[in-house]
Amino acid sequence: MNKIKIKDEITLSDNETKEIYLFTKEDTKRVFHLNENSHLVVYHYNIDKNIEIEINLDGKGAEVEYHFSTINYQNHSLIMQIYHNNKKTVSNVFNHGVNINNNRLSFQVVGNVLSKSSGCTCNQENQIINLESGKSTILPNLLIDNYDVSSSHSAYIGKFRDDILFYLMSRGLDRQKSNELLIKGLLLNGGDKEQKEVLMLQKEIENI
Repeated sequence: MNKIKIKDEITLSDNETKEIYLFTKEDTKRVFHLNENSHLVVYHYNIDKNIEIEINLDGKGAEVEYHFSTINYQNHSLIMQIYHNNKKTVSNVFNHGVNINNNRLSFQVVGNVLSKSSGCTCNQENQIINLESGKSTILPNLLIDNYDVSSSHSAYIGKFRDDILFYLMSRGLDRQKSNELLIKGLLLNGGDKEQKEVLMLQKEIENI
C-alpha cells in the first residue's frame, strides 16, 4: 500500500472521555494521541478503502477501545499501530472484515509496549470472513519489551460456519438473508445503531 497522508489527528486531554464514530470515504490515515487517564472508544466503518491507524497512548492510565469494521470488494489493507508509551495504559482493538469477492483483504496489527511501560494491557482480536475464495491475510504482532504486561491476540480467516448457516436456513431464511444477518452481527456489534455511520454500513450490507 502506498503511503497515505494523515487525514485527521485527534488528541484527548488529561481525564477526557470520548466516543466517536468514523466512516471512511477515501484512503485514510488517522492518528490518535491519548493523554493521562483519558478514555477513547472508536467505532470505525469502512467500505473498500486502504486504512492506516496510529494510536499513541502517551499518558499514564490512557485507555482505548477500537472497533474497526470493513467491507472489501477489491484489494485493500488495514495497518494499525498501537504504541503504549506510558505505564498502565490499556488497548483493546477489534478488527472485523468481510471479503466479498475473490480478492485480497489484509490486516497488519501491531501492539508496541516499551520497556518503561509496565502494568499495561494490550489485546487484539482480528477476524476476516471470505464469502467467496478470497485471499486474506492477518499479521497480528505484539512487540513487548516489558514483563509486567497482560496481552493477547487472535486471528481467524475463513467462512461462516455451515452449521450456523444451516440453522438460520432451517428457520425459513434463504442463504443471502442468512449471510446478511451474520455479517451484521460481525460488523455492527456494539455502538449506537442510530448513528449515521452505522446506518450507512448497514445499508451497504443489505445491498451485498
